[in-house]
Amino acid sequence: MRVFDHGEVEATKAEEGAFGLKVRWLVTRDTGAERFAMRLFEMAQDGFSPFHSHPWEHEVYILQGSGVVVGSDGERAFKTGTVVFIAPDEKHQFKNTGSETVKFLCMIPYRD
Repeated sequence: MRVFDHGEVEATKAEEGAFGLKVRWLVTRDTGAERFAMRLFEMAQDGFSPFHSHPWEHEVYILQGSGVVVGSDGERAFKTGTVVFIAPDEKHQFKNTGSETVKFLCMIPYRD
Protein backbone atom coordinates (compact mmCIF):
# COMPACT_ATOMS: atom_id res chain seq x y z
CA MET A 1 0.00 0.00 0.00
CA ARG A 2 1.17 3.53 -0.79
CA VAL A 3 -0.39 6.60 0.85
CA PHE A 4 0.90 10.07 -0.03
CA ASP A 5 -0.19 13.63 -0.74
CA HIS A 6 -0.62 14.54 -4.40
CA GLY A 7 1.63 17.56 -3.81
CA GLU A 8 4.57 15.19 -3.36
CA VAL A 9 4.33 14.39 -7.09
CA GLU A 10 5.89 16.96 -9.41
CA ALA A 11 3.53 18.78 -11.79
CA THR A 12 5.10 18.74 -15.25
CA LYS A 13 4.12 20.33 -18.54
CA ALA A 14 1.58 18.22 -20.39
CA GLU A 15 1.90 16.98 -23.95
CA GLU A 16 2.88 18.99 -27.03
CA GLY A 17 0.09 21.26 -28.30
CA ALA A 18 -1.34 22.00 -24.86
CA PHE A 19 -1.54 25.43 -23.23
CA GLY A 20 -1.67 26.08 -19.48
CA LEU A 21 -1.86 22.36 -18.70
CA LYS A 22 0.19 20.44 -16.14
CA VAL A 23 0.04 16.78 -15.13
CA ARG A 24 0.96 14.81 -12.02
CA TRP A 25 1.40 11.06 -12.59
CA LEU A 26 -0.08 9.91 -9.27
CA VAL A 27 -0.37 6.14 -9.70
CA THR A 28 2.02 4.35 -12.06
CA ARG A 29 4.09 1.21 -12.29
CA ASP A 30 6.48 2.91 -9.86
CA THR A 31 3.72 2.87 -7.22
CA GLY A 32 2.76 -0.73 -8.05
CA ALA A 33 -0.05 -0.32 -10.59
CA GLU A 34 0.28 -3.03 -13.24
CA ARG A 35 -2.69 -2.26 -15.51
CA PHE A 36 -3.43 1.47 -15.44
CA ALA A 37 -2.13 4.92 -14.54
CA MET A 38 -3.95 7.69 -12.68
CA ARG A 39 -3.04 11.27 -13.51
CA LEU A 40 -4.11 14.61 -12.05
CA PHE A 41 -4.35 17.40 -14.60
CA GLU A 42 -4.38 21.08 -13.64
CA MET A 43 -5.56 23.44 -16.40
CA ALA A 44 -5.18 27.19 -16.00
CA GLN A 45 -7.88 29.65 -17.05
CA ASP A 46 -8.10 29.64 -20.88
CA GLY A 47 -5.93 26.49 -20.94
CA PHE A 48 -6.50 23.51 -23.21
CA SER A 49 -5.21 20.11 -24.20
CA PRO A 50 -4.38 19.35 -27.84
CA PHE A 51 -7.16 18.08 -30.13
CA HIS A 52 -5.96 14.51 -30.62
CA SER A 53 -6.75 10.80 -30.51
CA HIS A 54 -4.91 7.63 -29.54
CA PRO A 55 -5.65 3.90 -29.35
CA TRP A 56 -6.45 3.79 -25.62
CA GLU A 57 -9.46 4.88 -23.59
CA HIS A 58 -9.66 7.60 -20.89
CA GLU A 59 -11.77 7.67 -17.75
CA VAL A 60 -12.02 11.24 -16.45
CA TYR A 61 -13.55 12.78 -13.33
CA ILE A 62 -13.74 16.58 -13.00
CA LEU A 63 -12.69 17.60 -9.47
CA GLN A 64 -12.92 21.38 -9.90
CA GLY A 65 -13.84 23.97 -12.48
CA SER A 66 -15.79 24.16 -15.71
CA GLY A 67 -15.19 23.99 -19.42
CA VAL A 68 -15.93 21.95 -22.52
CA VAL A 69 -14.80 18.66 -23.99
CA VAL A 70 -14.47 18.99 -27.76
CA GLY A 71 -15.09 15.93 -29.92
CA SER A 72 -15.67 15.17 -33.58
CA ASP A 73 -19.39 15.80 -33.02
CA GLY A 74 -19.04 19.14 -31.21
CA GLU A 75 -18.64 20.39 -27.64
CA ARG A 76 -20.06 19.11 -24.36
CA ALA A 77 -19.94 21.22 -21.20
CA PHE A 78 -18.43 19.91 -17.98
CA LYS A 79 -18.33 21.13 -14.38
CA THR A 80 -17.24 19.86 -10.99
CA GLY A 81 -18.55 16.31 -10.59
CA THR A 82 -18.82 15.51 -14.32
CA VAL A 83 -17.65 12.09 -15.54
CA VAL A 84 -16.22 11.76 -19.08
CA PHE A 85 -15.45 8.53 -20.94
CA ILE A 86 -13.36 8.79 -24.11
CA ALA A 87 -13.25 5.67 -26.26
CA PRO A 88 -10.10 4.50 -28.06
CA ASP A 89 -9.33 6.49 -31.25
CA GLU A 90 -11.94 9.14 -30.38
CA LYS A 91 -10.74 12.71 -31.11
CA HIS A 92 -10.96 14.90 -28.02
CA GLN A 93 -9.80 18.10 -26.37
CA PHE A 94 -10.42 19.65 -22.95
CA LYS A 95 -10.80 23.44 -22.66
CA ASN A 96 -11.08 25.58 -19.53
CA THR A 97 -13.81 28.15 -20.23
CA GLY A 98 -14.35 29.10 -16.59
CA SER A 99 -12.72 31.54 -14.19
CA GLU A 100 -10.84 29.03 -12.01
CA THR A 101 -8.27 26.30 -12.50
CA VAL A 102 -9.78 23.06 -13.79
CA LYS A 103 -8.56 19.93 -11.99
CA PHE A 104 -9.41 16.46 -13.20
CA LEU A 105 -8.36 12.88 -12.64
CA CYS A 106 -7.65 10.87 -15.77
CA MET A 107 -7.08 7.11 -15.76
CA ILE A 108 -5.55 5.30 -18.73
CA PRO A 109 -4.58 1.67 -19.30
CA TYR A 110 -0.99 0.79 -19.99
CA ARG A 111 -0.41 0.22 -23.70
CA ASP A 112 1.95 -2.74 -23.59
